[in-house]
Amino acid sequence: MPAGLAYHVLNRTNGRLPIFAAERDARRFVRTLAQAVERTPEAGLVAWCLMPNHWHLVFYPGEDDVVQRLVHWLTLTQTQRHRAAHGSAGDGHLYQGRYRSFPIATDDHLLTVLRYVERNPLRAGLVGSAVDWPWSSLARRPGSTGDDWPAIAPSPVPRPRDWLSFVDQPLTAAEEADTLTRLRTATQRGNPFGPAGWVRDVAERLDLAATLRPRGRPRRRPAS
Repeated sequence: MPAGLAYHVLNRTNGRLPIFAAERDARRFVRTLAQAVERTPEAGLVAWCLMPNHWHLVFYPGEDDVVQRLVHWLTLTQTQRHRAAHGSAGDGHLYQGRYRSFPIATDDHLLTVLRYVERNPLRAGLVGSAVDWPWSSLARRPGSTGDDWPAIAPSPVPRPRDWLSFVDQPLTAAEEADTLTRLRTATQRGNPFGPAGWVRDVAERLDLAATLRPRGRPRRRPAS
């Protein structure tokens, strides 16, 4: 992942098992994430959210390929610690597979992703307000302190002053139909998320053109 772009990274547990439902498991992940950020601060962690069976991370790296190093160390170390804590070594894969990621334009599209990530617990019905969820960057804003808490880097697109209330606002019908659909497609396929021209340029530069092509077999032409 080259520097100069923002990135969303996600991984889900194998079988979508809720391995982070217990507080001790969530705290262990958060401590490991904090250590990962301390090891590689150049990755520029801008936002994160831990859910019962998956996690979201958003980066704005200052160096090429540093995000891959952080996520590799985080995933490996967290898996080892979880297995040791539960005495489940040798029980198979903890995650579905390799993490998913996509680049994000550093404009309002990044704010859309940040809102999506930090609003996740509210959308899932786990809390009445997104800020009440303890396992996300929304609970600890930049500049706040806390033991074993991941350091948050400045976002290249600052959040508005009314960010907390904005995150809690329900999505409009247009956002559900268009923006959220595009965002979920980017999560599944790894295609860039941004304005159309930017998407084409970045897809070509990062060799992601295949993520923009329609899936499935091409239509058969009628016989002449």
